[in-house]
Amino acid sequence: MTTSLFPKVGALKLGYHPHQVEEFFDKARAAYEQSGTPETALGPLEVRRTAFDLKHGGYQTAAVDSALDRLELAFVGRQRDAFVRQHGKDAWMQELASRAQTLYPRLRRPAGERFAHPSGMGRGYRASDVDELLARVTSFFDRGAPLTADEVRSATFKSGRGSRAYDEPTVDAFLARMVDILLGVDEG
Repeated sequence: MTTSLFPKVGALKLGYHPHQVEEFFDKARAAYEQSGTPETALGPLEVRRTAFDLKHGGYQTAAVDSALDRLELAFVGRQRDAFVRQHGKDAWMQELASRAQTLYPRLRRPAGERFAHPSGMGRGYRASDVDELLARVTSFFDRGAPLTADEVRSATFKSGRGSRAYDEPTVDAFLARMVDILLGVDEG
């Protein structure tokens, strides 16, 4: 009898390719258990950027995505703990503040002009949706308003075109950096 890492969807539904998922989680387990060796190096950003092909009868995407979120948090915790052991908690908080300062100038740009627009009439994230989330990010930085990594990570945006949209990869990169900061604060 074979054991699956995650529940599978029905044979006619699409889920994550089991072999790819199992291979990635084997690599992640080895990296976590043997921290510091270059051949097993893996960090939170690599976990967040991981993608799997879809396959009929594959693993349930929600279950795998939830496990990826927990794995990312474990790697962030390990990085934070190592940094705090070497430099202290105050230095960790200063490091997070320094990272946050690199994001702040974009938040001060006028709504609709915070990111590049797709070329021509290309599609991207609807600018007003992204700006709405960035208003919450600004409130987090300016007033300490509540905001979690999960809220940023799970944000969805409608599609837009031209000057009413933002370039998706640029927004994704910005939000990934924001998630890193929030994960550090959440557990710091």
